[in-house]
Amino acid sequence: MHAFLEVLGALVTLTGSVFLLLGGLGVLRMPDCYNRLQAGTKASTLGTTLALIGIGIAHPSWAGKLLILAFFVMLTSPISAHALARAAHAIRLPLSDRTVVDKLGERETS
Repeated sequence: MHAFLEVLGALVTLTGSVFLLLGGLGVLRMPDCYNRLQAGTKASTLGTTLALIGIGIAHPSWAGKLLILAFFVMLTSPISAHALARAAHAIRLPLSDRTVVDKLGERETS
């Protein structure tokens, strides 16, 4: 049973690592600051949470601490990305040419 939990934990941690890698690629490939923030935040939140859950599965005695860390990541990562995106919009960082909707810009001009 212990070996099964270690393998399962390793697989979940590996899945989290893949999400983190894809998030890094998304940050490199996205055309503007706002899209980069979105790609990085979604992938890092899910990737980090999966990695922490995987470690918790492999080491059940750490599960409580890891759940607290996962909660902290899920709470702070989206909030910080939102604050960064609002700040970028406030200093008028340009949107990509492919951006179709800018609801915040529409609200400011109304």
